[in-house]
Amino acid sequence: MVTFVDTVTLHLRAGKGGNGCVSVHREKFKPLGGPDGGNGGDGGDIILVADTQTGTLLSYHHSPHRSSGNGGFGMGDHRSGYAGEPLELLVPVGTVVKNTDGEVLIDMVIPGERFVVAEGGRGGLGNAALSSPKRKAPGFALLGTPGYEGDVVLELKTVADVALVGYPSAGKSSLIAAISAARPKIADYPFTTLHPNLGVVQAGDFRYTVADVPGLIEGASEGRGLGLEFLRHVERCSALLHVLDCATLEPNRDPISDLDVILAELGAYTVPEGQTPLLERPQLVALNKIDVPEARELADLVRPELEARGFRVFEISTVAREGLRPLTFALGEIVDKHRAELAVEAPAERVVIRPRGSRKPFSIRVDGGSYGTFYRILGEKPVRWVQQTDFQNEEAVGYLADRLERLGIEDELFRLGATPGATVVIGEGDGLIFDWEPSMRSAAELMTAPRGTDPRLAPNSRRTTGERREKYYERMDSRAAFRADQEEKRRATAGQDLDGDDA
Repeated sequence: MVTFVDTVTLHLRAGKGGNGCVSVHREKFKPLGGPDGGNGGDGGDIILVADTQTGTLLSYHHSPHRSSGNGGFGMGDHRSGYAGEPLELLVPVGTVVKNTDGEVLIDMVIPGERFVVAEGGRGGLGNAALSSPKRKAPGFALLGTPGYEGDVVLELKTVADVALVGYPSAGKSSLIAAISAARPKIADYPFTTLHPNLGVVQAGDFRYTVADVPGLIEGASEGRGLGLEFLRHVERCSALLHVLDCATLEPNRDPISDLDVILAELGAYTVPEGQTPLLERPQLVALNKIDVPEARELADLVRPELEARGFRVFEISTVAREGLRPLTFALGEIVDKHRAELAVEAPAERVVIRPRGSRKPFSIRVDGGSYGTFYRILGEKPVRWVQQTDFQNEEAVGYLADRLERLGIEDELFRLGATPGATVVIGEGDGLIFDWEPSMRSAAELMTAPRGTDPRLAPNSRRTTGERREKYYERMDSRAAFRADQEEKRRATAGQDLDGDDA
């Protein structure tokens, strides 16, 4: 049964925005009440919250699919739709959020930190919000846009000041239980610890956290044992404490050889860019289990060699609680010094103000192949406008054409060499595909047409007055010619009858 999870993939679907409403106010004695369609509500966001009371990502391992509420539709009488219910997901402090490409989105190391990992869709505007002095009664509204839908990867990296590293059964779990209130599982067989354990140590004025990392063995950096899987929990530690077993009964093992193996595995582990390599961090050595007489003799034998290498060495016994106080104070001094250095080195946060509109809101890429050339329009605004358009409503389509033209897309298409009838795609993938026809610089609100239609989108089949007059005259002339022809035939027939009677 899985009891600890430090990496999980979340499948997220943020709420969809509600559609705007098309409505006209109707009241007795007020035949022209005007548009009163309300706006749709925004979809709910999905928010990650760094919580100190959450220790693992186990709940997301069992239920990786999460979604927030959709926004409500707008209604008449200027009633806006309700906003979708947001979803808050509690994650442990130290969770790194990445996209599926491995790019880090945020490192949540501050308790209570909030991050919108999936943004809900926008609610569509109703026809009341779209009305203007020139467009007094719009016959359309904007649709709500879909929320973010995709995957993110959560990776937990323990936030601790000191990491206990060493071989399995070296006494790391016993040590953390002896110096803190943590109560990890302790047993006399290897790999008892299956996940990192955290403990808070109070040594005089020093207060810091210690992480017990599952045991390392030779080849851990290549995937052997459990060490490599949990070495990420050592990345954030400011100091390392090597716990060496001086009472091991395994052949070909001693504190010096154990330390060499652990150092080799730590050196083979690559930390993220910008972090100090593991072997360059402060390191202390704890020779454990000196309550055993043979172990104490071995500790006295290897101590001079370890000190010659530059390590501070402490002889301890977690069973007899011997040597723990000097060790905890030494660790506290290292952590306190590291915190002071971070406070000095931390640069002041610079506030950068970027005016809106400083970047071009769209880009056009010329694609193509054996099937021909087409122009792909990319950008947040054009894609969102397409999502908001009801293509069953001609007036809404005309409104979209006006928005794209005012954004400068037609000018850019001309600059890139597009000709009338060229294929244009808005968005990635299939997107919206249409044959481009340059529009005249006239706005839809200046055109008089039935509600819900746009005369620019279909040929005008209505005849003008001159055309109707010309057609009327042609019809009258044809009727007069027909009557004259009939009269001539009648007279010819009457003359033949008269000639027969004379004969």
